[in-house]
Amino acid sequence: MVDTVVHNPPQGRPAEAASPRAVGVPSGLARAVSCLHGLDALAFYRAHCRDALHAPPQSPDWIDAWARHCNPDILCLTLSSSGRTRMALCLEVVQGGRIRTARIVGGSHANGSFPALTSGWTGELEHADVTALAAAVRALRPDVDLLMIERLAERFGGVANPLSPVRSWQSPDPALAIDLTPGFEGVLARASGKRKRKKHRSQIRKFEAAGGYRRFTARGAEDADRLLDAFFRMKAARFDALGIDDPFDDAGVRAFFRDLFGRAAASPAPGFLLQALEVAGVVRAVTGSSLAAGTIVCDFVAFAEDELAGASPGDFLFFENIREACEQGLSTFDFSVGDEGYKRQWCDMETRPFDVVVPLTAKGRLSAGLQRGLVGARRFVKANPQLRNALKTLRRRGRAPSPQAVGDED
Repeated sequence: MVDTVVHNPPQGRPAEAASPRAVGVPSGLARAVSCLHGLDALAFYRAHCRDALHAPPQSPDWIDAWARHCNPDILCLTLSSSGRTRMALCLEVVQGGRIRTARIVGGSHANGSFPALTSGWTGELEHADVTALAAAVRALRPDVDLLMIERLAERFGGVANPLSPVRSWQSPDPALAIDLTPGFEGVLARASGKRKRKKHRSQIRKFEAAGGYRRFTARGAEDADRLLDAFFRMKAARFDALGIDDPFDDAGVRAFFRDLFGRAAASPAPGFLLQALEVAGVVRAVTGSSLAAGTIVCDFVAFAEDELAGASPGDFLFFENIREACEQGLSTFDFSVGDEGYKRQWCDMETRPFDVVVPLTAKGRLSAGLQRGLVGARRFVKANPQLRNALKTLRRRGRAPSPQAVGDED
């Protein structure tokens, strides 16, 4: 049995300050875990991240914007040793039917998550830590049935994910990326570069004949709003054609992206980028990306299915984005979760995100079992192209839930 204690951090350490709604638990491994809730949890987390490695969906800006516009019910789980916080992970509490789940902040909009690790810490969690975390959450939030921490990246910034040893299962969807260290010429040399260059020149001629083009990055909130307007419109049309519910068709979610990318666009060192291709004064393709630890992650993309769709404006924009990332000395271009043809044309790196699922109640155990079955079913479908295509046809005739990963339209 694990004893639950109130977490009272040492005095004089504002970065470690917790609200009264905080519970700490010894893990049995000369370490302790805690669960914080509310505004003080967000303040604690931002302070911790000043000296921490974390993926963009666990950045303080992401967490704060989501809490303001979508869901303020945020938990911060921490692991400490030698009196210092080593790892922090933010989750949001959501209700689905009769199950209340603590999941990665942002749900399916957050791909390749990685907890915030104190600089230089490369430890690993053990099952005793997970048991202690579960006890801390139960003590603070007995209404939560399930911890479901999905789409966790195996590595980020050259560091292994400390949650990897306690994974529940691998995702059925791979994460695809490009190693940029050989430079753009090296990237092209291993990715049908001659054909790509020929196509790119042909695209330029078509765009110039159509009225001229420019590829640009949003600089300021007005630019960001314009590009997000175009993105939401193009993505809605795409999902409608595929028979998929649009995960961006929510006022709070749209306000979240406007806040996050609008603030970043006005920053001299943005962590989130909106890049676009405009032809004849009309936005034809948009990508939204995040930057951290030498990696640029493509979080979402949309292109106009109009008279210039045959010229592949999305492919053109990716060509230019990848070239720019190489010129900036970035090490990795990450296409995020989802196995799609346009990614395979570039990528030479493939990893499998993983999930950590911990039931806290009897209802949570039932939900975790169902989730395991759904993951197995998705893996089976994705391994059978004929079945996959048949389901796509059925989906177009009706409506299907939005994909687990925003970028995965399969």
